[in-house]
Amino acid sequence: MDPVGAVWSPGLAGCLLPADPSAHPGPLTHLSLPDSSEARPQSGADGRSLPDSWTRSSPEPAAVLREGVRQCLQQQCEQTVRILHAKVAQKSYGNEKRFFCPPPCVYLAGPGWRVKPVQGQAHQAGETGPIVCGYMGLDGASGSAAETQKLNFEEQPDSREFGCAKTLYISDADKRKHFRLVLRLVLRGGRELGTFHSRLIKVISKPSQKKQSLKNTDLCISSGSKVSLFNRLRSQTVSTRYLSVENGDFVASARQWAAFTLHLADEHCSQGDFPPREGYVHYGSLVQLICTVTGITLPPMIIRKVAKQCALLDVDEPISQLHKCAFQFPGGPPGGGGTYLCLATEKVVQFQASPCPKEANKAVLNDSSCWTIIGTESVEFSFSTSLACTREPVTPVPLISTLELSGGGDVATLELHGENLHAGLKVWFGEVEAETMYRSPRSLVCVVPDIAAFGSDWRWLRTPITVPVSLVRADGLFYPSAFSFTYTPEYSVRSGPPGASAPAADADALLESIHHEFTRTNFHLFIQT
Repeated sequence: MDPVGAVWSPGLAGCLLPADPSAHPGPLTHLSLPDSSEARPQSGADGRSLPDSWTRSSPEPAAVLREGVRQCLQQQCEQTVRILHAKVAQKSYGNEKRFFCPPPCVYLAGPGWRVKPVQGQAHQAGETGPIVCGYMGLDGASGSAAETQKLNFEEQPDSREFGCAKTLYISDADKRKHFRLVLRLVLRGGRELGTFHSRLIKVISKPSQKKQSLKNTDLCISSGSKVSLFNRLRSQTVSTRYLSVENGDFVASARQWAAFTLHLADEHCSQGDFPPREGYVHYGSLVQLICTVTGITLPPMIIRKVAKQCALLDVDEPISQLHKCAFQFPGGPPGGGGTYLCLATEKVVQFQASPCPKEANKAVLNDSSCWTIIGTESVEFSFSTSLACTREPVTPVPLISTLELSGGGDVATLELHGENLHAGLKVWFGEVEAETMYRSPRSLVCVVPDIAAFGSDWRWLRTPITVPVSLVRADGLFYPSAFSFTYTPEYSVRSGPPGASAPAADADALLESIHHEFTRTNFHLFIQT
């Protein structure tokens, strides 16, 4: 490869590319194979791609697929399944049924759920009802009607579909210490969309009444983790209300619960400025609750342990799952008084506690000021069926957790770590397919596409190029991710393209190198030369 005129190197090692991208047909990558026969997948006797073999689509279908991926990215027609559940579940004994609290919830979001059926898949005249229905149970169960609950989805004001499994429980006959929830979604007409699994749920016999120790942190709650709060009057299941957010207000809902990020706040900061701290949450700490969906927060409060309807003011042990607690607003009078977070039917209000006449280190509360705290988990699956020419289920949906860049010589590669990865997946940078190698169900490796693959005028770009990182299954099923990849130019003074005006003295001209930036939500990782 002629190094003359090379203008780009990958982040970790020098890699020279010719200045004239037209010398190579099609999109360039660091590992371009000149002979098309060399680019064919290596297959085993069963026809499947072998681990550690590079695969790439053939040219003709690839052009059609690339156009489809471009339309999919532009139209944003993805469908998202989000399962929200508690981290722990209390076991039922004998004939009792301790329903999971808070109950597992499913949210269907994204414009793809509202896309009209394509020709040939239109619903029959007069056919009514939801476009999808769900069935939830425990993994390893028989799948009978007694062990599976049907979910009836209803549309929310924010256009999400919501379903809730209120009668699930685990009996003492089940000796497992952990299990997962299984969600089966079926489209109208009977076609199965897929089977989705929750995170692991820990089984406990009952809430621990012992003083918690940081030597055993399984049941402790750490700062920055997600929690749910519910109130149950006189231990009656029908009276359970969950702290939630509706229309921008905190409410006590009987049917829907929200997850909140629980942060330790710095007590020495000025009013209104409470940066979060790390560590396990102890009673007596100043904490802040932030809704994971809306971002709305409650004022900083002091979390107190509750025993026999009294707030214990001198307890500083770690908080445990399913403990009863109270939230005191700071700044009250000394002693056992003060105001606490309380519910009044569906409203969230403040309750004025009274000092305990017999013990100065206690404050007397009412039932509505006593909350049960429990950690929560969520898992989200995103996909789009607009490109797929198949009736196969969309699951298993691949989940990307981290990206790792490596390079050397003429190769710069990106390793994707996650779950449910398989040999039928290709990595895409925007609308450009990357050569992909399957390593394991938790690892895919791809070659970072050359910048020239994103346009013929790449040498004269003056702004970064950010492209989403996604996965496409062999049958055209599209899986978006929360990651993106950014090419950021550096400049040096060189001549511009033919016919271009001379740049100003203080202007930068040609690309000198490319920096790689990974972006996931608000987290940026820069890897550069």
